[in-house]
Amino acid sequence: MTDQPETAAHYRPSRRRPARPRVRPISYRQACAYISAHHQQLERPRGHTFSLGLTNHAGNLIGVAMVGRPDARHHDDGLTAEVSRLATDGPRDAYSVLLAAAWRVARRMGYRRMITYTRIDRPAAGLRAAGWKVMTETPPTRGRNRLSRHRAPRGTGDATRTHWQVTTEDWRTRTEAADRVPRRARDGQDPR
Repeated sequence: MTDQPETAAHYRPSRRRPARPRVRPISYRQACAYISAHHQQLERPRGHTFSLGLTNHAGNLIGVAMVGRPDARHHDDGLTAEVSRLATDGPRDAYSVLLAAAWRVARRMGYRRMITYTRIDRPAAGLRAAGWKVMTETPPTRGRNRLSRHRAPRGTGDATRTHWQVTTEDWRTRTEAADRVPRRARDGQDPR
């Protein structure tokens, strides 16, 4: 017999990867509570079509994406959805994970285009990683308040904003281009 306990001889360190964050649907109330606690500029939206949450291995919410109808009337054609709020306090890639998941859900619901706006002083690597394209840059506005209709400030008029979009045509083009490349060429081998 040895002086060491029996379990020490059979101990092997785990080679498992840490659990990846999971995307799951969440309620409007849960999303609004998270937005109120973690979003710096904007308050919660008035409504939504669906909301997605990103949870860590312990089941705690680390990010939220809220998707609804576009605010601008000329974008509201019934086939366009808008990511109205996106906030995370988790890993670096949480933005792109939530954006890609929101686009997958919206496509399955029948939407052909999804748009969002970002302030120009915010990083946009997550949008590029999820396959979004820049459409325009909107200069700062003097506000939405008019003499004929009083509107409360929303906190977005004081900065230049970038308009982003992703469409089903972009998605088809990207996947068709990947299908046209021979497998050996994609793997770095000579296609001959």
